[in-house]
Amino acid sequence: MTESKKIAIIGAGLGGAAAGRLLQRAGFDVDVYEQAPEFSRIGAGIHVGPNIVKIFREMGLEQELEELGCDPDAWTSRDGSTGEIIAQANVRGYGATYITVHRGDMHALQVSSLDQSKLHYGKKLESAVQHNDRVELKFNDGTTATVDIVIGADGINSKIRELLLGEEAPLYSGWVGHRALIKGDKLKKLQAEYDLDDCVKWWHEDRHMMAYYTTKKRDEYYYVTGVPHPPLDTQGRSFLESSHEAMYEAFEGFHPCIQAMIEASENITIWPLNNRNPLPVWSEGRFVLLGDACHPMKPHMAQGAGMAIEDAAMLTRCLLQTGLDDYTTAFKLYELNRKDRATKVQAVSNANTFLKQPEDPSWVYAYDALTTPIVQLAGEVA
Repeated sequence: MTESKKIAIIGAGLGGAAAGRLLQRAGFDVDVYEQAPEFSRIGAGIHVGPNIVKIFREMGLEQELEELGCDPDAWTSRDGSTGEIIAQANVRGYGATYITVHRGDMHALQVSSLDQSKLHYGKKLESAVQHNDRVELKFNDGTTATVDIVIGADGINSKIRELLLGEEAPLYSGWVGHRALIKGDKLKKLQAEYDLDDCVKWWHEDRHMMAYYTTKKRDEYYYVTGVPHPPLDTQGRSFLESSHEAMYEAFEGFHPCIQAMIEASENITIWPLNNRNPLPVWSEGRFVLLGDACHPMKPHMAQGAGMAIEDAAMLTRCLLQTGLDDYTTAFKLYELNRKDRATKVQAVSNANTFLKQPEDPSWVYAYDALTTPIVQLAGEVA
């Protein structure tokens, strides 16, 4: 299809890049605005469940993603002290591969798939003013743009969310996460000492450590934690440097494999896990939100980015159904078809109960945002 009307996506993160790719492939005129001055390989590991790999298939990026990451057979949950398996979920058989990968590598794949003439860096949004027939955007470099609708994919501190609902600081969850990569000779030594699981979550009473490979060659191992912690003074930064000493203290008494992983890790960082309560509205006028701008969550279910990408797929379907002339209906359909699922994942993730005991994860992994029937506003299905 072709559309003369213009869409602006604010934020070129995982959700924004997915929305840009899907909408551009569907024939919409889409510009993506990112406040960072250039692309950088930030973050570390990320899970891409079958529910999300199906969307990469639609984006034309499935094969490339599979070449980048590891494809574990199962998500294994172990007792943090004894190492005993307490739950194990087969992640195969859901119509697509389960992939663990470096976030930066996946993000680079997404960003490179966009129309590069429509991707704009160094564009921090200052204001977005709605008119009857348009939205006027102004960026901090003095440039402006006129568009028909604006998709806020600009994260937990979303400017678009602020315009809809006013200023409100994120809520500190009471937990922090530590992140580190293990590679090179240190990983080889660790592999020689322990039979490392491809994808494992080590559980304790009030904390955990998730660990998995981020490359197809299994030459990079990553861990991320969830640990109760007093509020961090990050001085405006998203993360701080941590230390081996802090990690040993946080995981005292854990299994020797955990101690060895801490010893082998380099450049340990720590960041506060923030979230927000479910939003009362997902759109207003010509503005609509997706991903962390809409439903941020703690990362304990490995589905935060996944929900943003599912949002992008469903929003694209709804806009295709109505066309941009009827964006109001499209936004209502999008919220109707996404809110319950995103809210449930947000609640389970924040509670940190997913796969802590044996359970059927098909409600997460078997879902297909591209083929699930769209529930219509009047109750019909299409």
